[in-house]
Amino acid sequence: MAHIDYYFGTPSPWSYLAGNRLEEIAGRHGATITYKPVDLLQLFDRTGGVRPANRHPSRMEYRAQELQRWSRHLGMTLNPKPAFWPVNPAPSSYAIIAAQEAGGGNLPGLVQGFLRAVWAEDADIADDAVIREKLAAAGFDPDLADKGLFVGAETFGRNLEQAVEAGVFGAPFYVVRETGERFWGQDRLDFLDRHLASL
Repeated sequence: MAHIDYYFGTPSPWSYLAGNRLEEIAGRHGATITYKPVDLLQLFDRTGGVRPANRHPSRMEYRAQELQRWSRHLGMTLNPKPAFWPVNPAPSSYAIIAAQEAGGGNLPGLVQGFLRAVWAEDADIADDAVIREKLAAAGFDPDLADKGLFVGAETFGRNLEQAVEAGVFGAPFYVVRETGERFWGQDRLDFLDRHLASL
């Protein structure tokens, strides 16, 4: 059985546009997933990337066009200028880490809930009330927002180190543990699907 390490950022529009396709692919091939939220700005700094605020305007203009193209192609609502972006990814990431540790709820639904909150709902995923609401909606104890802080912070930092070691430099990023094959971007999910089918 294959295992996928899924690196993503909770404010990432490309992670949002991945929707639930990773989970559908994993389900078809009996693969398991570990969700590894990371601080993308620090990841860019560590791996030669450029933070969005420092990118040339032509790159940001093209990015905006691509986001609109992909959102239309996938039939997903996307606000090109969300009310809360950029946003501190740590609180929502801690909640995901705590929920993954606790189990018992819909973890993919929680991850997608935070991403949808930024890009389709104009909600602040650094706000405690929003975090609690998303936890509850995904079947988790809302108090995980408080209970998981220490472990969440520790794991969040470790995820960044593991991402750098695994060759991750953006999001969404999928690493198949058994083969070391890496797939960057929601537009590479078809290739991940084919790779898993070949195992």
